[in-house]
This record gives sequence, C-alpha cells and structure tokens, in this order.
Amino acid sequence: MTCWLALTGTAQNKLDSVQHVREIVVVSKPAMREVVPSQKLNGELLERLNTHTVADALRYFSGIQLKDYGGVGGIKTVNIRSMGTHHLGISYDGVALGNAQNGQIDLGQFSLDNVEEITLYNGQKSAIFQPASDFGNAGSVYIRTKEPVFSRDNGPLDPKGRLLPKGTQEWTMDNCHLRFRVQYGSSDMLRLSGLWEQKISETVSSSVSAGFLTASGKYKFHYERRYPDGTTAWDTTAVRQNGDIHAERIEANLYGRLWQGSWQVKGYLYNSARGIPGAIVNNVWKRGERQQDLNTFFQAAYDKSIGNKFATRWLAKYAYYNTHYVNRDSTQLPVDNRYKQQEVYFSTANVLELLPNWSASLSYDFKWNKLDADIWNFAYPTRISNLVSLATAIDYKHLKAQGSVLATFINDWTNRRGEFAGQDSHSSLSKLTPALFVNVYPFQGTFFSLRAYVKQSFRMPTFNDLYYTDMGNANLVPERATQYDVGFALNKHFTRGIVRHAEMHFDAYYNTVHDKIVAYPKGQQFRWTMLNLGKVHIKGIDVEAEADFQIGKDWVATTRVQYTYQDARDVTDPSDSYYNDQIPYIPWHSGSAILGLKYKGWDLNYSFIYAGERYDEQENIIYNHMEPWYTSDLSLRYQFMLQRTKFIAQAEVNNLLDQDYEVIVNYPMPGRNYALSLTVEI
Repeated sequence: MTCWLALTGTAQNKLDSVQHVREIVVVSKPAMREVVPSQKLNGELLERLNTHTVADALRYFSGIQLKDYGGVGGIKTVNIRSMGTHHLGISYDGVALGNAQNGQIDLGQFSLDNVEEITLYNGQKSAIFQPASDFGNAGSVYIRTKEPVFSRDNGPLDPKGRLLPKGTQEWTMDNCHLRFRVQYGSSDMLRLSGLWEQKISETVSSSVSAGFLTASGKYKFHYERRYPDGTTAWDTTAVRQNGDIHAERIEANLYGRLWQGSWQVKGYLYNSARGIPGAIVNNVWKRGERQQDLNTFFQAAYDKSIGNKFATRWLAKYAYYNTHYVNRDSTQLPVDNRYKQQEVYFSTANVLELLPNWSASLSYDFKWNKLDADIWNFAYPTRISNLVSLATAIDYKHLKAQGSVLATFINDWTNRRGEFAGQDSHSSLSKLTPALFVNVYPFQGTFFSLRAYVKQSFRMPTFNDLYYTDMGNANLVPERATQYDVGFALNKHFTRGIVRHAEMHFDAYYNTVHDKIVAYPKGQQFRWTMLNLGKVHIKGIDVEAEADFQIGKDWVATTRVQYTYQDARDVTDPSDSYYNDQIPYIPWHSGSAILGLKYKGWDLNYSFIYAGERYDEQENIIYNHMEPWYTSDLSLRYQFMLQRTKFIAQAEVNNLLDQDYEVIVNYPMPGRNYALSLTVEI
C-alpha cells in the first residue's frame, strides 16, 4: 500500500501559497442556530499543550472543577459550576457516554491522540438539532474526533505547500495517511499511539486509532500535616506506590458521505489494569487495591437533509463495561467483585424550518441499562428511560432565542436473589424540564452580544445510590437543579496590525440544587446510607479572554486566560454546624492561562493553573482547610520535513516549579516531571 502525507494547510502559513480548506458538509440551515457561545479547544492547541487525556484539557475551561487522584493512571472526573459530576453530560462524536452504575465518567481513559476539538457548553448545547438527552444536562462536553481529509480538486501539495502539477504520481496517491507517536517520561511512563486513515472511495473513508500506555506510577512527594495549633504532625518525603497502569485503546471509524447527508460507524475498546494508590492516612503508604476495566462500545450515526427545510439524525449505540475490583489490604476484609454493565441507546432528532427565521425540532431517545454483579444480595437493577424533547429557535435581526422542554420517563426494576429473593421492586418517574436562552446583538454586526438563560434539570440516582448493598436507598428522589445566567461576549477580528483576533466572554450565574444526594452514617462503623439531605446555593462568575498576535512576518503569539469565582454554600439545615459553609473541594477563586509563541517550525508554550483555598469537609474549620495550589507547565516543539515525511519533536516539563499540592486531600500529586515525544506522519 502506498501512502502520501497531505500537509493540508499546515505546511505553510503563507497566504500567497495555495490553501487547502477542509471540506464542510452543510446538513441544514436550522442545525447552525446557536444561541450561547461555547468554550473550545481545537486540535492544534491541544497538541501544543502538555495534555494527554480529555481530563487534562478540561482544566483550561472556566467553571470546571477537576477531581484528580494523582499520577498517570489516577481516576479523573469533572464537575461543572459546583453542581457535581452527575450533572455534566459527556458526548463522544455526538453520542452520550454513560455510566448508570455510579454516574461518573473517567475521562483519563480518553486520549487526545485522535481528538479534533473539545467543546464545553454551560446550560446545554444551544443548537436545537440534537438528541433529547442533551437537553437534560446542566452542562455538556462534546468530544469530536478527527475525520480523514484527503486532497480533492486542488490536488496534493508539496512540502512547501505548493500545488503539484497535474499528471504527477502524487495526484493518484493521496489515499492514505499514517501517523505514529512515541512518548517517554517520568514515572517510567511510555505512550505509543498510531493513526491510519484510508480513503476507500470518493464517498467512504476509514480511520483506525490505537494507543498503549504503561507506567509504574512511582513519584516522589513531600507529605506534611500540621495540627490546628500549627505544630507539625507529619513531615516526610516518600515515593507513591501502587499507582501503576497498563492500558490499551483501539478505535475504528468508518465515514460516509451522502447527497445532503453523512453517516459514521464507530467501534471503541479500552482495556486497563491499574493499582489504586489510595489515600495516605494512619501512616499507611501503600494500598492493596487493584482494578481492571474492559470498556467497549459500538455506535452509529446517520444525518440526512430532505430539501432545504428538513433534516433528520439517527443514532444507535451498544456499550458493555466490565469492572473487576480487588482489595487485598490486610487491615480490611478481602474484596473481589466483578461488575458488568450494559447499555442500549437509540435516538432520533428532527428539525424543520417553519419560516426563514424560525425552526422547530422534535427528538426522542430510548435507553436501556442493566447492571450485574457477583455480590451477595445484589439487586440486579434494570432501567429503561424514554425522553422526548420539543424545541424551537428564532434568529431574527438582532435577536436569537431558543426554548425547549424535555419530558423524561424512567422505569426501574430489580431482580433480587439470595435472602431477598422474591422481593423484586418496580418504580417509575416522570419529569418535565424547560429551558429558555436569549442572545441579543444590540449593534450592527456580531462583535458584541448580551445573553441570558434559565434552565431546569435533574439527575437520577445511580444504581449505586439506590441499590448498593448495605448503602443504597431505593427511596431516593432525583436531585433538582435550576440555573440562571447572564453574560456578554466580545469577538473581533482584525486584518491589519499586531492584534489579529480578540475575544472575551463574561458570565454571572446563580444555581440552586435541591434534594442533593449525600452519604450519611447510620451509626455503625463502615455502615452508610444515601439520603436526600442537601440544598446548595451557588453564585459565580466566569471570565474568559483570548487574543492572537502577528509579530512581523514569522512570529505568531497566542494568549488565553480564564478566571472563575464560585460561592457554593450548603443551606440544608440552619441547625447544622456547617450551615452556609462552602461545600467541599470548591475553591472561591481558580483560573488558568496559556501563552504560546510560534516561529516558523518552533512552538514554545507555557500554561498555568491555579486553585485557591478550599475545604475538604463540610465544616469550614481550620482542620479541614486546604491551601491554594498552582502549577506551571512548559513545552517546546519543533516540526520539520524530511522528504515527504513530517516530524514533530516535543519536550515538556510539568509542574515546573516543583510545587507540593493535592487536588484531593491525602492524594499527593507529582512534583516536577518530564516527557519527550516524537511524532512521525508519513
């Protein structure tokens, strides 16, 4: 098989050379009606940053809090605007990722090697052409993988970005792209990845992305604890243990183009075996917990426009997750459990343009979830969810508006065995959740806009919340959330001068969460139950700004900064000692900055992340206080051509100033660490 590397648009940034623009398939005009701008990180920026997983990238979005348990293989989850992980929807190429067992998606398992763009929406994606379940999230993250692009009418380009003459051999050889990447770094970390893109016909193409990761997870850390009176309780340096990981990932895609439409089929498999280092407490430095995961799913998408006024989208998915958890700590009872989770998902979304400035959509989702486990007295739950959404959007002169209502119908069944055999149960729930978004452009053009929205949403209790042995509570009701947001956006492009693009977003918001699900002790040691006890009021501000600079002919500088203020108070019961205290792990102040400098084939990038003071328990007392932390990361990359092969070499230093910090209490994070990588595209 013969391959030729298409350096489409990235070989040179000169405007006097032939530019190859990625083909855009417009499905329908209604599909483009967005109201509230989103936060985005594209593939080029993701490659320059010291980010390797989706969780790493999300740290640079405002309003996001990342829970990172440390190390290469540590579990990484996120929550949005202090409402919790369960209120954030994650979609992979347009299809939602789910976990009915505990509601948390470990974003560390999704590599950035094949990601084109990550987008964050607060409230919901403001395009009405979407699955019904997308209308139910308090916020959404959309991960879009790279779709193969092959040279077409303009023909292939040479290494300098110039069009090759017709009749040359390369005109018939642009049917295959290959990319290989190897990275080695601290903690004995080795990453290998590959991407193969193949043009099958003029309308069908494929891609296969695979990756391998191994690491010992060992790193030095400084551990210090003080008593409330300021005297030192612990002060030592140790090596993190039991944090090793071995993981393989493979993803295969098949893409097709139709007249006024497209289709995609995806298969994904992730297999990992990792140690769980656990918290450092009671002078215990090593844990015996291990976990194996085999996660796989298959999904398909079909988009089709019928004329200029109607478009339809069909989605289908089957997912199977197998988790094996083992705990061999000598201080605890041995545990060896397997959990098998299945999901079947089907969705159809339809949008109709009623008038040139007015469109409406109707969507329906069906979801079936089942959880099995080899635990005595397990409930073996099954859940069937039906969701129907009706939405409308108006785009008229200086006004864009979108309204939606989502109807959710959920039925749960249990099939108990053991001593509870025959005590099966069935429960049902129905909810209506509306939302309204408005965006106003008061001036001619679109450089300045004012926006506001109000939205209601809820999250169902997970299977663990309801049915976990000795802990679940089948009488739980869903958490309810209401969001209010007002903000503005500035966006301006310049054709001359040093500043070429400037953009700013500002949002002030107020959220309330009622019937918050919390774990509550029942009085016996190691015995807990889940109760609807919580009420949380959240006030916050998100600010994001970015700018691009053209300095002379060859220098390009980029800047991106974001700041978040959050005041998230527990207002459950005035008699509680922690009433009106900040909820755990939510800092009042946090932010990040990205600075990039590009000169010809060189890229220098600096990133900074800050999280202010916070508390690790409900009571805001000095014993639970956590100090602010910040990290600085630096990377230098160089790309060059050799024959028709593209090479990218990158060196990175993470936690440049060797800060001692913890995202989660008693889970120390790595100090200064390094990585070297080489990418080859042929």
